[in-house]
This record gives sequence, structure tokens and C-alpha cells, in this order.
Amino acid sequence: MTARIGVVTFPGSLDDRDAQRAVRLAGAEPVALWHRDKDLHQVDAVVLPGGFSYGDYLRCGAISRFSPVMDTVIEQAREGLPVLGICNGFQVLCESHLLPGALTRNDSLHFVCRDQRLRIENTSTAWTGAYVPNAEITVPLKNGEGRFVADEHTLDQLEAEGRVVARYLDVNPNGSYRDIAGISNAAGNVVGLMPHPEHAIEPLTGPGTEGLGFFASILKQLVSA
Repeated sequence: MTARIGVVTFPGSLDDRDAQRAVRLAGAEPVALWHRDKDLHQVDAVVLPGGFSYGDYLRCGAISRFSPVMDTVIEQAREGLPVLGICNGFQVLCESHLLPGALTRNDSLHFVCRDQRLRIENTSTAWTGAYVPNAEITVPLKNGEGRFVADEHTLDQLEAEGRVVARYLDVNPNGSYRDIAGISNAAGNVVGLMPHPEHAIEPLTGPGTEGLGFFASILKQLVSA
């Protein structure tokens, strides 16, 4: 049976179609989910894509957190549903308190768009199991408010529990504390990532195919479950 992975569209989502394509190329069935619909339509996992949900008018992800679909996503994520938040989706996960910390303005106060090298530091999550430990990959990054911040206790806890999923290499593009590019919850089913793996799935349209591993990872876990 083909795994079904839902991709939520909020008003202002930009990368929902790209995420759906990544899901399809990984071998799963993408399912479009609308932000006002609480029904997840029996999907096996959910992706919250990048963009500018609700125009980021209040605070990135702050309004989307109260979309009807998020009530169900939050409830089911706490019960083990795999959820990946990319860029704006990462912000939504933090606003939903499924992940700790917050994403704030880049330290340069400028929007950053570049191909970014990362190190995958945790391969035990639902979304990184297809990578080898400490794999170094390159995926696009594009954000104006991508600076991950948290208090020292939270940062120490993330480090001690191995919940830093990805870290920036060569350059820290936005001033994120401890070069953190992505984190997970304690169970490893919820992952937030600021760079965009869905833009690195085909040689023609990205810096390579190294982002596809995030989508292959969840498919691998769902098939083996």
C-alpha cells in the first residue's frame, strides 16, 4: 500500500507544490490538505511547507498555528504522527509548541537566499533515517526570519538529547544559535528545518538531489513500520 503524505496549504504558502513533488519523487502519494479543514484524510505523515503564511503579518507562523488543520496536526503529532516543518513550517511548529525555541529576524536584517551546506547530526528521526551519520548535504536556503533562538537551558537540552537534526556548515547564514538549522522533538517524529530540501530533489532545478533524503526517510520508516 502506498504511503500517503499530506502537505498543508495555508494562505501565503509558496512551496506546497514543491513539497508535493518531492513526496511523489520519493515514492509516496502526496495529499493536498487545506488549512481550514480539520480532517487529515488518513495521511501517514504531514509536511508544513515554506512560504509566508497569512503574510507573516503578525509573526511568522503565529496565525497559522490557529488554523483548524493545526488542531488535528498538534493532537496527532503528540500521538506519534510524523510531521516535517520546512522554513515557515518550522516557524509554525515552534508557534504550536511542538518544538521549542523561536525563529527571529536574521542577524543581518536582510533576506538570505543561497545554496547552503548542512551536516545531518541526527539520523534517528522519522525524517532523517535515510542519511548516514554526519552526512554533509547542500540544499537551498531562503529566509528573512530564520534565526533559531532559545534560552541556554533549552539549547543545552537539545544538544544533550541529540535533538539538533541539522547544523549549518561553512557559514551561519542567519545567526542561529549554535549554528542550528533544524531540530526535533524528543520522540523524533516532529522535525523543523529552516533550509528547503524540497528544492534539492532534481539536478535540473536545484544544487543536486541531496534533499530527497528527508522524503525518502519518512517513506522508509512508514514502509518498515
